[in-house]
Amino acid sequence: MKNKFFLLMLVLVIGVLAACGAKENKDNSANSNADGATEQKQVLKVGTSADYAPFEYVDAAKGEDIIGFDIDLIKLVGEKIGVDMQVQDMDFNSLVPALQAGKIDVVISGMTPNPEREQVVDFTDKYNETEQVIIVKKESGIKKEADLAGKKIGVQTASIQENLGNNIAKKVDATVEGRTRIPEIIQDMMSKRLDAGVLEGGVAKGYLKTNDKLAAFPVEEQPEDFKAIAVPKGSDLKDKINKALKELADEGKIQELEEKWLEKVE
Repeated sequence: MKNKFFLLMLVLVIGVLAACGAKENKDNSANSNADGATEQKQVLKVGTSADYAPFEYVDAAKGEDIIGFDIDLIKLVGEKIGVDMQVQDMDFNSLVPALQAGKIDVVISGMTPNPEREQVVDFTDKYNETEQVIIVKKESGIKKEADLAGKKIGVQTASIQENLGNNIAKKVDATVEGRTRIPEIIQDMMSKRLDAGVLEGGVAKGYLKTNDKLAAFPVEEQPEDFKAIAVPKGSDLKDKINKALKELADEGKIQELEEKWLEKVE
C-alpha cells in the first residue's frame, strides 16, 4: 500500500512541476514578444538596377556591396518604419514586373513615375529632381541636339531617357538604340557603335570624372524629372514611406545624402 501511495504522490508532483514549467515558458515567451527582445524585424526585398552611379552601383575596388544615394536613402527609410531593407540587383526593365509579381516589395532605382508605370504600381512622393544630358565623345563634334542628325543615340531600355531620346530623334532625324544597362551605352559609344547617349546629369557626372574623352551638354527641353519609390498597387507601404521621407527631409538627412553623392554636370 505504501509503495502504491508513494508512486501516486510522485506522479502528482511530476505533473504539477511540468505544468509550472510550461506556464513559465509561456510567460517568458509572452514577455519576450512584448518587449521585442527576441522578435526579428520584418525584411522587405528591395529591387534596384545597380548600374546607375551615383544612385546605385557596385564599386569593385571597394567590394561587392551595392552602394549609392538610393541605397543609403532606402536604409534610412527602413530604420524609420522599423524594417530591414534587403537590396538585390536586377535589370531595370524587369523591376516593375518583379514588383507586380510579388518577387520584391519595393523598387528604388532612380525611377521616374510615368502613366504606364502608374497603371500597375504606386509611387511615393518624390525624393530627388534632376536634369537630363546628352553625353558624347569630345572628338565627335556634337555640341548641340541639331548635331545629332543622322546619328545613333543610346538609351537605357524602359527608362525616361528612352522616351526623351525618341523625342529628340524625331526632331533631328536620328536613330535610337536601347541598351539594358548604362555601361553598355558608354562602351558602345567609345567603340563607335553609338554616337551619343541620353543620361541623367548625376550619372553622366561620374563618367565625365573618370573618362577625359567624354563631354556632355543639357537636353534643350528638360522634362519634369523626379525620382520616387515604387510599391505594389494599393500597398500601405506608400503612406509609411511617405511619412519616413518627410521626416528625413525635415531632419536634413536627404540633403546630406545629396551633398554626399550627387553633383550636377558643369
